Amino acid sequence: MTTQPGTETAGRVIDVLLLFTDGPDELGVSQIARELGLSKAVVHRILQTLVARGMVALDQETRLYRLGPTAAALGARALRELDLRAVAADTLRRLHEQTRETVTLTALVPGGRAYIDQIVSTHEVKMTVDLGRRFPLHAGSSGKCILAFLPEERREQILTAGLTALTDSTRTDPDALRAELKEIRELGYASSQGERQADAGSVASPVFGLDGDVLGSVSVCGPRSRFTPQFVSSCAPGVVAAAREISAALGWTGDGPGTGASAAQASPHAPTEGSP
Repeated sequence: MTTQPGTETAGRVIDVLLLFTDGPDELGVSQIARELGLSKAVVHRILQTLVARGMVALDQETRLYRLGPTAAALGARALRELDLRAVAADTLRRLHEQTRETVTLTALVPGGRAYIDQIVSTHEVKMTVDLGRRFPLHAGSSGKCILAFLPEERREQILTAGLTALTDSTRTDPDALRAELKEIRELGYASSQGERQADAGSVASPVFGLDGDVLGSVSVCGPRSRFTPQFVSSCAPGVVAAAREISAALGWTGDGPGTGASAAQASPHAPTEGSP
């Protein structure tokens, strides 16, 4: 089927905007053109349209573009309307009180996962995350525990597509990661030491929806030095309990990960990365 011109143009505009969710805060025309395989002239026209509507803003000194106020307003509205974030709020606060570390909520999004909420640690030295920025599923506990409960076919597509190293500790060997994902399904939680962010440690557990779909995850994260094996072991039950509580509030009635049915295999209804 031939792509209509209007559809192709809309796709290019969306691709330009998505670059700002995955990469640096500021991008130039040449970098965008290289990333998307477009001419500089096409990219410049798209950016001018986006600037006129407040979706991106141009720094006159650096000639670099960043997301604008209209994009921020759309993102804020999307967060307000996201049931997962609203349902999880009280549970996240309790988990934060228990651990005193930064608590995060992650959602499965097209092409990976994104943090949609956080409560920052009360410690002087703490970790924060970039809300709305997309990350791959194979790096870090929040992504791995989602990946573990995707349908096997989709999981294999991700494992065999090439696993990019975000740090020196990112696991990029598919066989090694398969073994770890199996363990995550049995335990009901994942842990990470410097896999997504070099100096960070974390422990996370998956969140499920009404039909058993894996929708996201809950994590506790902080400086790697504090996330000793002992702390992870003591923290994990609370993280798993929080994820189950949020899942139940979303209507999920299945067994908890690591307790039987859900550990045996991912839900056949679980969404692909392309699901909202």
